[in-house]
Order: sequence, then structure tokens, then C-alpha cells
Amino acid sequence: MSSTFVTLAEVLEARGGPLEEDEVWSLLLGSTETLLDLYHKGKAASHSNICNIISPASLLLSATGTLAFRNCAMMEEARAFTAPELAYVSLRTQDISLSFQMIVYSLGMTLYWSVDYHLPQNQPIQLSDSLNGLLLSMCEDMAYRREKLSTILETCESHHKAALLPPPNRVIKDLVEKLFCDSVRSKKHTNNQTETFTLG
Repeated sequence: MSSTFVTLAEVLEARGGPLEEDEVWSLLLGSTETLLDLYHKGKAASHSNICNIISPASLLLSATGTLAFRNCAMMEEARAFTAPELAYVSLRTQDISLSFQMIVYSLGMTLYWSVDYHLPQNQPIQLSDSLNGLLLSMCEDMAYRREKLSTILETCESHHKAALLPPPNRVIKDLVEKLFCDSVRSKKHTNNQTETFTLG
């Protein structure tokens, strides 16, 4: 199967609505595992392997169930997902730990955005207290108050076991496959409309 990546933003745009809680847990677990792998390998964001900002446009999902992060520029649409300290911290002098604390912030903001996507203003976000609290702890303005990656991983693993959730790669694969299926159906519908119009 193709390993072509799509962005979280594309998945939600095709769906036209927010992620469900179990999907958020899976993306959080998969993202944390990937980030910790990068951390332990010493691949810091400041070394250009990934950027300090994870956003819906830079969180990549593949049809094989893998997850990755795309380097991103400091674009206007990424500002809402950017840790406050990035405005005054030099990218050249920051250490790995600080880089990943900024990434924790932007990942939390990105997943919060995904559960609020296209919700009516008067409709509250549907999240359990445990997931809501975890995401809020990732989005603290002060870096030292944010949850650490290792703690996030432990929390996600415990929840997955208790809730008997499928592994993240299966959830990611399903999200991407549904996007591709919807895209194919949309194209067929458009082609049928075009043919009908032409023949009529």
C-alpha cells in the first residue's frame, strides 16, 4: 500500500467535523511515541529534523498507519499553535528539552483544534475530564508547567489498555483510508454530474 502522507487538516476538512475522543487518544499516543523516539536519538527540532511547531498542516498521517512531522515555516496560520516562548528564544541556543517542551505545547493545541473543528459556537467540546485535563496540561503558557513527554506516554498507554482501544497505527490507517475513499466518491459524483450535464 502507498505510504503517501496526508495532513491532519486534510482529514478533518474531508470529514467536515471534529475527531472523536478515541481518535485523539490514538493520535496523541502515536505522536508521543514518535517524538520520544526522536528525542532519544538526539534529533532536536533545532537541528532541522522537525520544527518547533506542530500544526494540523504539519502533522502527517499515512495509509500504512505511520505518523510523521513535516518541517514548517513560521507562517501566519501556525501562530495559534506556537508556544509563547518561541517569540524570544533563539533557535540556535535552545537545548533539546526546551525544543520538545515547545513541541508538546503545539501538539496539545493541534489536538484541541481537532476536537473543536467546525463545532457550532454554542456546542461545547465533548471530551472526558481525563483527556481534557491532559491536553490543557500540554498547553500551559509556562514551559516548566507542561506535562513531560514520558508522562503523556504513560497516561496514553494506561488509557489504551483500560479502554481496550486499537493500536494507533490502525486508527491512523482508518482515518487516511476514509479520506481517500471519500475523495474517490466525490470525484465519481462530480464526473457523473458532468456527464449528465453534457449529455443533457
